[in-house]
Amino acid sequence: MSAAAIDAMMAAMLRHIPEEPVSNAAVWCRRLAVFALPVAAIAVILARSNAVEPQASLAVLGGAIVVALIALLLFFAACVVIWQEGRRGLGAALGGAFLAALTLSYPAYLAVQAVRLPVLSDVSTDTADPPRFSASRAAVAARAGFTPAGFDADQAERQRDGYPDIEPIVVDLEPDEAYQLVLETAQSRGWRVIDQRPPGGRSGVGHLDFLDRDLVMGFADDIAVRLRPLAGQTRIDVRSASRYGRHDFGANAKRIRQFAEELQAGLNEK
Repeated sequence: MSAAAIDAMMAAMLRHIPEEPVSNAAVWCRRLAVFALPVAAIAVILARSNAVEPQASLAVLGGAIVVALIALLLFFAACVVIWQEGRRGLGAALGGAFLAALTLSYPAYLAVQAVRLPVLSDVSTDTADPPRFSASRAAVAARAGFTPAGFDADQAERQRDGYPDIEPIVVDLEPDEAYQLVLETAQSRGWRVIDQRPPGGRSGVGHLDFLDRDLVMGFADDIAVRLRPLAGQTRIDVRSASRYGRHDFGANAKRIRQFAEELQAGLNEK
C-alpha cells in the first residue's frame, strides 16, 4: 500500500473519531459572565451621568450581580461535569468565572463592609449636637430637597461604638484662618461649595455646606462643617451624610478621617 493511501486511510479514521462533547454549563457560564460585566458597567455609567434615577441604576446593577452569581454557580457545575464525564470546556468555565468574579468584586467588598460596620448613613464628629445643614434656598435646591434628619440616641451610640475615632477637630488657628484652611482642604478633595457663612457675628460661628460624590457610582453625599471659636483655637465639626440607603458601608466615616488628615497636613505646612 502506498504512503498516499495510508495517509488517506488515517485521515478517514480521524474524521470518524467523535470529539469529546463540551459542557453546556461551561458554555453558559462564559456567556452569562460576558453579559453581566458590561451590564454592571452600564449601571455605573448611568449613575455617574445622572441619566436615570439612582434607584434605576441600582436595579440594573442588581440584575448584573444576579447574572454573575448564576455564572459562578454554572462554573462549579461545569467543573463537576468536566471532572466526572471528561467533557471539554474548562477554559470557557475558567474565563467565565474570572469575569463573574470581576463583576462581583465591588459588591462583595460592600457586603463585607456591611457585615463588619454599623448600619449608619450619617456620621458626625459631634453626636450630641451635630452640625445642621443649611436651609437656604440654594442649599436645599443643590441637595434636591434632601435634608438629613437629626441624630437620635441609638444612632449616636452606634456611631460611638463603631467609629470611636471620629472626634471634633481642634486647630491652633483663629476662626478666620481655620475657615480658609477648611475651604482649601475641601477644594483639594474636590468638594463643591453649596453654602458658606464665614465666622463672625455675636457667636463667631462659621458654617459651610459641601457636596461630594461616591467614588464608584457617583451618588451625591452632603457635608456640613461648623467652626466654633475657642481660646486661641478653633473647633471644627464635620458631618457627612449619604442620600440613599440605610448603610453607607463606612464611606462617611472614611471621608471625615481623610478630611481631618488633610486638614492637619495643611496646618503643618503653615
